[in-house]
Amino acid sequence: MKRWRSALTVLILCGAFVGLSGKILYKCESDRIPATGTSSAAEESENAHTTSVEEKRIALTFDDGPHPIYTPQMLEVLAQENVPATFFLLGENVELYGDIVKEIAAQGHLIGNHTWHHVQITTLSLEEARAEILETSELIEELTGQGTEYVRPPFGTWNPVLEDDLDLIPVMWSIDTLDWTTENVDQIVEQVAEEASENDIILMHDSYESTVQAVERIIPLLQAEGFEFVTVDQVIMD
Repeated sequence: MKRWRSALTVLILCGAFVGLSGKILYKCESDRIPATGTSSAAEESENAHTTSVEEKRIALTFDDGPHPIYTPQMLEVLAQENVPATFFLLGENVELYGDIVKEIAAQGHLIGNHTWHHVQITTLSLEEARAEILETSELIEELTGQGTEYVRPPFGTWNPVLEDDLDLIPVMWSIDTLDWTTENVDQIVEQVAEEASENDIILMHDSYESTVQAVERIIPLLQAEGFEFVTVDQVIMD
């Protein structure tokens, strides 16, 4: 119930909107509370610096993995840049590439649930939906020793009844790179650079060479603009 209240808070405070694709997107905006009273120049400078850091948080998320070739390459890029990310894994791939799952966890990245077969949750019965999610979570925990608290439903459609039932928080996105539709690295990089703003959640897939190449360029590009890369829990629960 605690996590349900947290998820509900995300919806109320952050807002929800429907993109052109028809998917539900969540995007948080930092609260801005006018200062009252007087403060020293040093305090104002410190406050401005703190606000700037908080407002520049952004999260890289990767769906559909792990991939036997490109997930290890992505992990290498993230390690080189000391950047955390969130991986929403498919149970059927977790079963095949358990060692990669362990490496994702060992490097400190956040692991989330993406169902077992990449199915649209709202087309299933509650029993079938529970099985898709629970079997994936159980296998991830068996491999890493860590439970999953977050789920990204394929196609962005979700049944809220499952939140209390499974004690999971659904995580959507605010920037869809559509990286699975193109091998044009420049296009992916330019889209993220143009759309990136505070507390954005970027949707990508660690299943393509072009995505690995794009991330290699996106990280330094956004860091130069003052963005701090974080895992999704730091964006939606902060």
